[in-house]
Amino acid sequence: MYTKKKYSARDMIKWTRNETRFFLIYAAIITVLFEVAGFTWLRLPWTPIALVGTAVAFLIGFQNSAAYERQWEARKIWGGIVNNSRTWAMMVRDMINNDHASERRTAVELREERRILVHRQIAWLSALRYAMRQHKPWEVASRHKSNKEWLEMLNLPELNIPIEDELGRLLSPEDKAYVLSKKNKANAVMTLQSQHIRRLKEAGLIWEFSFLEMENVLKEFFTLQGKSERIKNFPYPRQYATLGYDFVNLFNLLIPFGVVPEFWKIAQELSVTYPGWGEYFVWLGIPFSAIVSWIFNTMQRIGTVGENPFEGSANDIPISTMARGIEIDLREMIDEEQDEIPEPHPVIYDVQM
Repeated sequence: MYTKKKYSARDMIKWTRNETRFFLIYAAIITVLFEVAGFTWLRLPWTPIALVGTAVAFLIGFQNSAAYERQWEARKIWGGIVNNSRTWAMMVRDMINNDHASERRTAVELREERRILVHRQIAWLSALRYAMRQHKPWEVASRHKSNKEWLEMLNLPELNIPIEDELGRLLSPEDKAYVLSKKNKANAVMTLQSQHIRRLKEAGLIWEFSFLEMENVLKEFFTLQGKSERIKNFPYPRQYATLGYDFVNLFNLLIPFGVVPEFWKIAQELSVTYPGWGEYFVWLGIPFSAIVSWIFNTMQRIGTVGENPFEGSANDIPISTMARGIEIDLREMIDEEQDEIPEPHPVIYDVQM
């Protein structure tokens, strides 16, 4: 339902342009030293380079697999939040009535009770997504220059709109003050929900069996919130992330010392048959060396940005867009006027925020 951008080669090159520039310049320096300055001793046998590359490939593969599992679990969690939020709105709409009321309420009063419960559910979504967007010390993807560019283009609401303003449009002043006084604001919102439906049950506006069913939905929200917090607060093991980053850099530093001498050997052979241009074949080692380094570096970066699926990068779970979609659905389910329902968040460069 919520798709992300399928990157083209041009997008990927733009995303890694700074590293690509470094790989080309670094390989060019090694080639100049080898070919022009005559430092032909700047060479390494392929066996140790290949062994390092094999170890790096396994480590990167593990990192990417673990990162994908974290992203997919986060997507399933927020899919559950979508489904249960709709279930909640359905129950609020149909189970709050005068059938068992000790004192009958007017249609306007019942509508107001439903509106409060639905808006408070939207407030819970807001509190949870703000918590998921909070920066953690181990979240390093946003420190990269090209990732910062994506964040600036996406203009995430959680980074630009204070949570006080967001909750203020959904909660009463008393509820807002209570929620903001708590560290875990999503928990505080759920507490208010449970207290509210208990009061409605005591007034007979919710049948006791319906009350139990609604409490079960709140319990499921707590479960989904805890799962989401687990991914946010427990990082991908740093020993794997740090070693993977260091090993990839080491491998990329070694690559030109294996590639350039091989192209130099081919150039020597070609210069005998094609003396006009064969001797220049060694310079092709620059792009080929950069290509190998680019592949390993890009795979490592993909794993790094996927480790924390709520950080806000272009490939993360679009919780802002999902929360706004849920809000629209819930408001429509209780028949709010169209001018009261916000518009979906825009898709920027085919990326959802």
